[in-house]
Amino acid sequence: MPSGMDAADVEAVIESAIPDAEATVTTPRDPDDDAHYAVEVVSPVFEGETLVDQHQIVHDALDEYLTDEIHAIELTIHTPDDGE
Repeated sequence: MPSGMDAADVEAVIESAIPDAEATVTTPRDPDDDAHYAVEVVSPVFEGETLVDQHQIVHDALDEYLTDEIHAIELTIHTPDDGE
């Protein structure tokens, strides 16, 4: 059953829920499997947070959509200072 959300919808939900977030969402598996997403999020809100807490912030942002419209997410999380 196709999801009611697409990658742009997932990006919008994350960016509206997490301060100063920039989200990039793709479908890493079969492009027709739109309930599985690879999500990369950059936000200063992750600074000083553990990896588990960073993931929880994103899960909290997507909470109402997980399991019903989003079956699985693969998370990559950064702060703006990562990689500099």
